[in-house]
Amino acid sequence: MDELRRKLEPLLRRVFHFYFRFARGATLGAVGMVIDGSNRVFLVKHSYVSGWHMPGGGVETGETLLTALTRELSEEGNIVITGKPVLHGMFHNRRISRRDHVALYIVRDFRQDAPPTPNREIVAHGFFPIDALPPDTTRAVRARIAEVFAGVPVSELW
Repeated sequence: MDELRRKLEPLLRRVFHFYFRFARGATLGAVGMVIDGSNRVFLVKHSYVSGWHMPGGGVETGETLLTALTRELSEEGNIVITGKPVLHGMFHNRRISRRDHVALYIVRDFRQDAPPTPNREIVAHGFFPIDALPPDTTRAVRARIAEVFAGVPVSELW
């Protein structure tokens, strides 16, 4: 299953972004680095792309960044934001397309009344210590964690 997903991933990305080229002038995503009281980071594993990612997704027409972030955290992590998230940065995600940008928020005030139930989109999830991330955590996630926790300079690129 992972091998098939890895082979189909570039094609699926191209198809989605071909569609978005005509549906939107640019694509924008809202992502949350959800950090618990033990400095663990919440990550999700999708059914359609490889690796562990921070929860988030596309900003729909008519949504604000915070509305999209709130929706995505609820859908992907059963996470409810209880305080004001802090914008960490805006990133150009040229690995996806020349037109894709990601807003990353740091979320420390939240509640998760129950873990999310795996579904067709999210097949696994969990809070992970920053020094014990799953081996296939994406490069972008590791870079953002280094920026937040180790003081590495913030990049413009996802």
